[in-house]
Amino acid sequence: MNISLTPELESAVKKKVDSGLYNNASEVIREALRLSIKQDHENEWLTREAAIGFAQLEAGEFTAVDSKTEFKQLIRGENSK
Repeated sequence: MNISLTPELESAVKKKVDSGLYNNASEVIREALRLSIKQDHENEWLTREAAIGFAQLEAGEFTAVDSKTEFKQLIRGENSK
C-alpha cells in the first residue's frame, strides 16, 4: 500500500518519529488509524444514545429539574420534591 500525505501531514509524522515515541512512519499512521476507528465507534454510540434520548423527550419521558442540586439528587436516586 502506498499513502500520499500533504507536506504538513508528512512533517507531523516526521516529528512524531523524531520524538522517539515511534520507530517509523508506519507506526505513526497505524496509531492514527486506530484512534480514528475508536473515535468513529464512540461517535456511533453517541448518535444512537442521542436518538434514544430525543425519542424519550418527544414521548414525554423525562424529568425536568430546576437546579444543579436537583440534577445531582435525581442522579443519586434521591427524592427532591
